[in-house]
Amino acid sequence: MEAVAENLYTIQKIEAILQRLSPERLRVAADFMAYLDKRESNDATEELLSIPNFKEDFQEAMQDIENGDVVHFSRRI
Repeated sequence: MEAVAENLYTIQKIEAILQRLSPERLRVAADFMAYLDKRESNDATEELLSIPNFKEDFQEAMQDIENGDVVHFSRRI
């Protein structure tokens, strides 16, 4: 729960800063945030691809889905 509170505080701090930036610097901040987002996505992809046989297993799973060869789970309370 502490991490959620910290994230919320950080987001609020960023929003306050963004409100004060000039349009030019706001565009720079947006570009930098887009870079960070892409980098994080690329890092996650690289991590998955480093798992032995991940690519082949993923392709097989996608083929199973396409063929309807899946098991549906439902959560019951």
